[in-house]
Amino acid sequence: MNDVKAEPDYPGNWPFVFRELAQKSANSCLRTFYQAGVVSPRTPIESVQFLAMDVETTGLNAQAHSIVSIGLVPFTLKRIFCSKAEYWVLNPSSELSEKSVTFHHITHAEILNAPSLPEVLEPLLQAMAGKVIVVHYRNIEREFLDAALRRHLGEGLRFPVVDTMQLEARIHRQKQSWVARLMRRPQTSIRLADSRTRYNLPAYQGHHALTDALATAELLQAQIATHYSLASPIGALWD
Repeated sequence: MNDVKAEPDYPGNWPFVFRELAQKSANSCLRTFYQAGVVSPRTPIESVQFLAMDVETTGLNAQAHSIVSIGLVPFTLKRIFCSKAEYWVLNPSSELSEKSVTFHHITHAEILNAPSLPEVLEPLLQAMAGKVIVVHYRNIEREFLDAALRRHLGEGLRFPVVDTMQLEARIHRQKQSWVARLMRRPQTSIRLADSRTRYNLPAYQGHHALTDALATAELLQAQIATHYSLASPIGALWD
């Protein structure tokens, strides 16, 4: 069977999606991003170039709140490229709240002269181009970036993610016995810090976008080393 013709029916076929979006996108930065493409879902995970991403926000509602910082760390299953990491503090389009400041510790003074998201869009998309994005809880990074670009550019952003929280949930659902489920025992925590502890990874201070991106990269490496074959297809992990 011809692979190109079969691709649209392949679950999680992001290469096909990217080709269509490259033709439809009106924004030149987005068009260049989609034209860079993404690996086939059949690609072994040991051959994939990953980019760990974390964003800190002014709240939890992507439609009402904004991104205040972004951290990026490129890596493979063998190496983390800290020298190529990126970090931006942004001037959000919504107000900082006392609650959000207590989480990410980014103050009004820090955002006063910070760039807006459109000002860092080009280097952000350049860093993302051709990579598979890795996050811990995809509803934050993907929804906030999509909503922000819709507000600023009039079109959103789509990309595949490997969600380490989702992988951890999958692993522990498989491990939990039917007896434990019947007795309604508390479920294992799949928060980033708790998940890292199970793999004997060091404790980091949370809610800093760059540190959390690094923590997520290390967590995926540990998850793969413990639970997966390096020959597993990336399509079995991404969403």
